[in-house]
Amino acid sequence: MKTYFVYIIKCADNTYYTGMTNNINRRWYEHCFDQENKSAYTYSRKPLKLVFYETFNDVKQAYAFERKIKKWSKAKKEALIEKNWDRLKKLSECQNDSHFKYKE
Repeated sequence: MKTYFVYIIKCADNTYYTGMTNNINRRWYEHCFDQENKSAYTYSRKPLKLVFYETFNDVKQAYAFERKIKKWSKAKKEALIEKNWDRLKKLSECQNDSHFKYKE
């Protein structure tokens, strides 16, 4: 059975890169040492630090999780990285004034 990884890299400029791969060691090496692809997000943001990864047996689940995380705020990504589930839940709640929890 093939394993897939969704991962988050913290860049030197304190931004995060989220990706998916079936070979995390190869992909990490590419992020750190690829000198060819100057347009790659991580190319000019070194040094890099792998701060999170999750494994999946289903490529569709991995892809869906990656797509979801890519849309998250920096604060939500940091809550995930820190495994701060309470903060992640709070950041996931709707904050709009029109949300039902604010209605009397």
